[in-house]
Amino acid sequence: MSVFGKYSRYYDLLYKDKDYSGETNFVASLIERYKPGARSLLELGCGSGIHASLLAEQSYTVDGIDFSQDMLDAAQARLQSLPAATARRLGFSRGDVRSVRLGKKFDCVLSLFHVVSYQPTNADLKATFATAREHMQPGGIFIFDCWYGPAVLTDRPGMRVKRMQDEAIEVTRLAEPALHPNECLVDVNYHVFIRDRAGGAVEEVRETHRMRYLFKPEIELLAESAGMKIEHACEWMTGKTPGFDTWGVCFVLRA
Repeated sequence: MSVFGKYSRYYDLLYKDKDYSGETNFVASLIERYKPGARSLLELGCGSGIHASLLAEQSYTVDGIDFSQDMLDAAQARLQSLPAATARRLGFSRGDVRSVRLGKKFDCVLSLFHVVSYQPTNADLKATFATAREHMQPGGIFIFDCWYGPAVLTDRPGMRVKRMQDEAIEVTRLAEPALHPNECLVDVNYHVFIRDRAGGAVEEVRETHRMRYLFKPEIELLAESAGMKIEHACEWMTGKTPGFDTWGVCFVLRA
């Protein structure tokens, strides 16, 4: 983006109201429940590193992987602002969640904020699960959240508008979804307007995010093919049993 800086700038602004602290505590509670004593974490699709940084503040050692260099630059900048003891527990590197191999094992692998749903094909999903399994210690766990099929088909996605601003820019994002039920996909077509608050210039960005919604039997098959099994499934953040009104479901798989 020539005028307004990198994608990560307006991404973090759009999600400024996201409860990263609450989400981190929720994930930490799952780790403590299903892998007590875990210390080493791998986050696949770490974005700008907010979850990873908050987990490092809780004394976890976190390796973050992301495909976007803009996001990794933001994560590195965040790392520089942290206390030295926290920063030493963090590392970020570029990689594709479907193919990255770090050559080491972790107590727990994470993939948060629907990264798994960003894998639209069966091959993409199988490769992502294989990556998670490859990096897990014996008895390790894989925690991820995804769009849940029963809810997507019951409470179908509609057009949404979101507006956020900071001292420099104002962002307006229109989201227009297109459902493809035979492929279990939703194309979320974003039209983003970024206005420079000082000069008034406006830049437009158009993106399509292809999202895969998933069903529990699919997860069971994917887990089995990668040498894992479902240990737990619940509504994201609440812990409730998933149902027709549960768009976001969290799964815990064990190696």
